[in-house]
Amino acid sequence: MKRNHLSLAIGLTLSLGALQTQAQDTAATPAVEGEAVTLDAIQVTARKREETLQEVPVAVTAFTAESLDKLNVRDIGDLDALVPNLTIYAARGSSSTVTAYLRGVGQSDPLWGVDPGVGIYLDDVYIARPQGALLDVFDVERVEVLRGPQGTLYGKNTIGGAIKYISRGLSEETEGTAQVTVGNYGQLDVKAAVGGSFNETSTLRGRLSVASLNRDGFGENVVTNQEVSDKEILALRGQLGAYVTEDFNLQFAFDWMDDQSGVRGAQMLEGNRFVPTAPPMDSRYDVRNGMPNINDTSMAGASMTANWRLNDNWNGKYVFAKRESDTETNIDFDTTQATIADVKAFYSDEQVTHEIQLNYDAGGRHRGVMGLYVFDGEAGGQVLNNFFGLLYGDTRARSTPTASRSTATGASTSPRSSTSTWACAGPTRTSAPTCSTAVIPTAPTARRSRWPPTSTRPSTSRTSRRRSRWATRPPTTS
Repeated sequence: MKRNHLSLAIGLTLSLGALQTQAQDTAATPAVEGEAVTLDAIQVTARKREETLQEVPVAVTAFTAESLDKLNVRDIGDLDALVPNLTIYAARGSSSTVTAYLRGVGQSDPLWGVDPGVGIYLDDVYIARPQGALLDVFDVERVEVLRGPQGTLYGKNTIGGAIKYISRGLSEETEGTAQVTVGNYGQLDVKAAVGGSFNETSTLRGRLSVASLNRDGFGENVVTNQEVSDKEILALRGQLGAYVTEDFNLQFAFDWMDDQSGVRGAQMLEGNRFVPTAPPMDSRYDVRNGMPNINDTSMAGASMTANWRLNDNWNGKYVFAKRESDTETNIDFDTTQATIADVKAFYSDEQVTHEIQLNYDAGGRHRGVMGLYVFDGEAGGQVLNNFFGLLYGDTRARSTPTASRSTATGASTSPRSSTSTWACAGPTRTSAPTCSTAVIPTAPTARRSRWPPTSTRPSTSRTSRRRSRWATRPPTTS
């Protein structure tokens, strides 16, 4: 009897579903017959040339500025839930240092000099280090995520894939945008951009965009009454373009970002046996850290791009860029006032890149891109590991070569990491790609050491609402 009732219920459900589908098809028939339905064509540059997303034979996900706004994507970390096979988030204790995985390939520990497995590009310029690479979304044209490996066109550091951030281009008409977002926890985000031509012939164009992103902390340090897991980022981008002729133009761009957010809170899951008087907190956002509430990152870059249309079939492109970043971070792994596992670190990075591209597209079966890429970068830093009140391993990277020496704890002092890389590529649609890459380690250059820094940032933030960022206990750097 129960089986008959179940069969009857299934039959009624299928009948109602068929009637609903038939009604929808009948209602939609006049619209289909009246006009054709076409998909919006999204232009991407995943293969180093402009083409529609439907034509790209690679695994790529693209987001336009409108879709990013509708999906409330605030930084590229929000793409984690929108792109298949992508895991991306802010690194431990940081707000703007990125940890990214694509198809399970990535880099978990954002140390200085470590090459990531997912390449991040800002307007065709490779960002070599994860510090400051968790880019905030403002005045953007689109974001492309290419699942890897993408080594043929993007180099050795794109085994997992590549993330391309493309800023809004230069327009002939004067235009501007402004956006203010207000939310709980004192959130106040202000984004603005303006651009246009400087003359009547539109041969000289410019654009300037700025973003100020602020939010109070989700918790506080119950010992120092300082906010944790807050956000305080100021970013600026500018572009200037000289359109000399219809076939040749020069574009200059610069970007700057200053992240003065405090440390991110960490939840203690179980009491520490060495500090029995410090049980886990009731709130998952509150902490009792003993390290300073400083987690600062600054990043700046400038680039020049020359575009030259040789003829109807050939286009040339040259990109020169220089970038640098500095980071000071504090991580209290034991989350107590005791000096059980405290880490204070300084990171520094500089890079200079050159890229030449030559694209061929005659509209037939043969299309291709050839290029030469040169990367010259230096990365250094200092990591102070304070375990149980003892300085275990003052690991530095100096600007001049020094012989490795062993300490009582087994740590060593190493020279500043410096590498030079060149690569060439020439894939086509009708033949297998040919690519050769060479990595040439070079000796550290003689330059002034940044570590330890000669000056420190002020202990107060830009806004008056922030209390002193230094904890009552000074850092133990010995």
